[in-house]
Amino acid sequence: MANVFDVAKYFLNRIGPMSTWKLHKLCYYAQAWTLAWDEEELFSEEFEAWSNGPVCRPLFRAHKGLYMIRSDQLLQGDEAALTPSQRENLDIIIRDYGDKEAYWLKEQTHHEEPWILARNGLPVGAPCDTVITKESMGLYYGGL
Repeated sequence: MANVFDVAKYFLNRIGPMSTWKLHKLCYYAQAWTLAWDEEELFSEEFEAWSNGPVCRPLFRAHKGLYMIRSDQLLQGDEAALTPSQRENLDIIIRDYGDKEAYWLKEQTHHEEPWILARNGLPVGAPCDTVITKESMGLYYGGL
């Protein structure tokens, strides 16, 4: 099974350097839409409902201290772990979200049910490490 680092590496190799904020949101949307389209997870790692949108803690640990990240700075990840179908899904994410700014992606997630439900009424900016469930992601994006 692929992991979040394989997906992150794929995005970095296709799009180029980006902010770590943007990388997390692209990985989040890759997981969410794969759950909706294929009814299975893309990777096992979870996302948490941080104040700046969904964040995958293992990915965060891998780039902690960086604002921008290049593919060669992400030491984990292997595109070969991705199936052709998964690559097709990731290419759709790149097409639909790849040109968006990190702030736009953050704001988009703030208006979507999975992040809102996980935050459970916390005020804007309040810290939160509640997991955004894959079930809520699949249901929400599958219903769009």
